[in-house]
Formats: sequence, structure tokens, C-alpha cells
Amino acid sequence: MMDPTEFRRRGKEMVDYVADYLENIEKRQVYPDVEPGYLRSLIPNEAPEEPESYEDVIRDVERVIMPGITHWHSPYFYAYFPTANSFPSMLADMLCGAIGCIGFSWAASPACTELETVMMDWLGKMLKLPEDFLAGTEGQGGGVIQGTASEATLVALLAARSRIIKLIQDEHPERSEADITSKLVAYSSEQAHSSVERAGLIGGVRMKKIPTDNKFAVRGQALSKMLREDRDAGLMPFFLCATLGTTASCAFDYITELGPLCKAEKIWMHIDAAYAGSAFICPEFRPLLDGVEILLISIRINGSWSTLIVQQCGLVTDYRHWQIPLGRRFRSLKMWFVFRMYGLKGLQAYIRKHVGLAKEFESLVQADQRFEISAEVVLGLVCFRLKGSNDLNETLLKRINNARKIHLVPCQLAGKFVLRFAVCARTTELHHVQEAWSHISQLSSKLLQEQSH
Repeated sequence: MMDPTEFRRRGKEMVDYVADYLENIEKRQVYPDVEPGYLRSLIPNEAPEEPESYEDVIRDVERVIMPGITHWHSPYFYAYFPTANSFPSMLADMLCGAIGCIGFSWAASPACTELETVMMDWLGKMLKLPEDFLAGTEGQGGGVIQGTASEATLVALLAARSRIIKLIQDEHPERSEADITSKLVAYSSEQAHSSVERAGLIGGVRMKKIPTDNKFAVRGQALSKMLREDRDAGLMPFFLCATLGTTASCAFDYITELGPLCKAEKIWMHIDAAYAGSAFICPEFRPLLDGVEILLISIRINGSWSTLIVQQCGLVTDYRHWQIPLGRRFRSLKMWFVFRMYGLKGLQAYIRKHVGLAKEFESLVQADQRFEISAEVVLGLVCFRLKGSNDLNETLLKRINNARKIHLVPCQLAGKFVLRFAVCARTTELHHVQEAWSHISQLSSKLLQEQSH
């Protein structure tokens, strides 16, 4: 068994290993070259009866684990969206693991609860949210760090469902919960993340998708039409998930139109700003959140895996009531470390760098007449494609990812197969973006040459 003396030594070695890994990550192939099931044959079928040495374990990290890792923090990773990673955050993670508390209630670990409440207020103030969103000393608003963004949407939907059922049963006690639930209907953009639809399935309510405009955004008129039709059919609209920064193209629903409509119709409005939300701490991007002050119940932001919820009460929060699991880790330590060691200006600079790099890539695409931009570039995502068929673009993406120099994922926009270029890694620089474009351009030239013969 490892004692404190060995832990000190191995801990320092692990910090060196992690630092070396991140410092040299671009030397590793960004996407793994393994087949499904590769790992099972590399390790025994059963756990060892006798203890093994730390040296053996760490040796197998390189032999077993690293060959199957997609290196999300490589500057050649341009798929999906960024995932939070910083040295202060990793140090806080170590402390969180060491404390090992399960902060389901205030009494279970007061600092765990109180720091989270204050960190959520810090975030709310960075975003310049209305006072109603903040806990402050009155406890009227507040936020919670969920385990995943998907959980945040589910919690919001379940809260909205409980709210509407209670309101209806207060007026009509004879109505059963099952009867009310069968009539409930929730709404989201047709461009919303799949987790929104899944929340409806888990919550046992029908979820309808609202068609979008030519910018892939939901307008008030489209929602109004669906609400009218559904009320005429005897249904009860109760929840809208609006998206600010869709997964496919980073489109922004018009919450200045949707908010007043939800207020008038007494509908719980949840905003999914999982990717784009962190950018709202920059004054130049804060207008994207305009309309939040009209009426909003909850908002989720992936940068800190948080949900900010208004209309709560009490100075002391028992967070077990704000989430699906009972237990919770001391995750607010990560926010505390990062907010303090980066500062607001440092976080803004980080966001602006990613947006600037995306704009550089956009300009490279626009300068090549063979390509087209498929959606407005607002933040760190560029949607682009070769002018031509979907098959042509699918083939291009396969060749890009098979080469394993960079990693991209696609999306479908208005029936077109589109390539997504998302600036993700903390260490991505202009020369990495230029290298990526050069690689894409060369593969495209070869593909188009083949197609012409």
C-alpha cells in the first residue's frame, strides 16, 4: 500500500508526467489508430490478487491507455467544442480529490456548499446577469455546478414540470399528475443538442422541435405559431429550451423575441449556452445574451458546468435538491483557483484568442474559391465545405481524419454535409491553424484532381 512518503514522491512524478504530456502533446498523433476492443487483449481478464508496483502501473499508461486516447488538448484537435483544461484547475482537482467530501448538504461540508454559492455569484456577475439570478445574502437566486451540461437541461426541465403540475393541481386538485403530464409539451430548436430531446424522454414529456430561419436560429413567430396550434389541440406548453450557440453551427436563438412570449404564456424558459456562454464575459459578446432580463428561469454554461436558477429561497442551500445525484464533489475549488489565477482579464484574453484564431481560419477559407462558409462565424467555430456534393465533402472529411494530423467532425446544415473547425486547445496558435488549413487544402486539391479524371 502507498504510504505518505511514497505518495509525496509519486505525486511529484505524476505532476512531471502531466506537465511533460501537455508540453509535448502536439508530438502525439491527435486521433488514435486503434480498433474497437483493442484494450481488452492488453490487460489481464481479472484484477491482480497481489499488489503491483507503481512503476508497472505507470508503464502501462503509455502501453495501454495512451494508444487509445484522442488528445482533446492537442493544438491539432478541432472537433466538437473545447473542454476546460488549465494548470490551476488541475491543481484544484488534486485538492478536491484529497478532501474527498460529499457535499450533499450544508452540514456535510459547509465550505463545499458556501464556496459554490459564491462562485456562482462571481460567474453571474461576470456575465452581468440581473440581480434575481444571484444568491447574494438574501438567497433569492443562485447557481449549481452540475456534473454535465446534459444534467443541467434535465434538471431545468424536471423543475419546470414539477412547477406546472403544482400550479395546475393547486387550481384543480382533482386532476392527477399522470393526466397533466400527458398534456404537457416542451419545445426546443431543431438545431438543439441531442441532450435536450433526451431530457424530454427522461422527463416523460413530449418535446417538439421548432423550425429555424436561414441563420439556423429560432424566431418568436415560429414558436408563437406552434404554441397556438398546441393550445388549440388541448395541449399545455410549459417549457422552452432556447439555444445560444448551437452545437452544429453556433447559431443564436432570438431570446429578445422568445422571452416576452414565454412571459406572456407563463412558460419556463431555459437557455442552453453550453459552448457560447463563457464568451459573454467579454463586453463585445455580452449583447448575445440581451433579453435575459425579460424573463428567464435558468441558464447553463459549459465553461463551469453550471446552472444559474432564479426563484429559489433560503440563505443555506442543500444542493442535493438541485441535482439528480445525492452526492457531489467540491468542484467549486476549480472555479476558485481558475478565477483567481486567471482573473477576468485573463479569461477574456483566452476567449478572444480563440475567436481571433477562428476568424483567421475563416479568412483562409474565404480566400479559396473552392470553398464556402456555411454559417456565420461568431465565436470560435467555423462551418465550411467544398462547393459541391455531400459525397465530396464526406470523402474529404474521411481523408482528413484518416491522415490523423488534425481531427474534425461534421454537421448537417440545411441538408448539406458541413465540416466544423472548432478552436479547442489552450495551446493553439496561429501557426497551428495555418498548418491545419494547408493540410486541408492539399487533401482537397488531390481529391478534386481525382474527381476531374
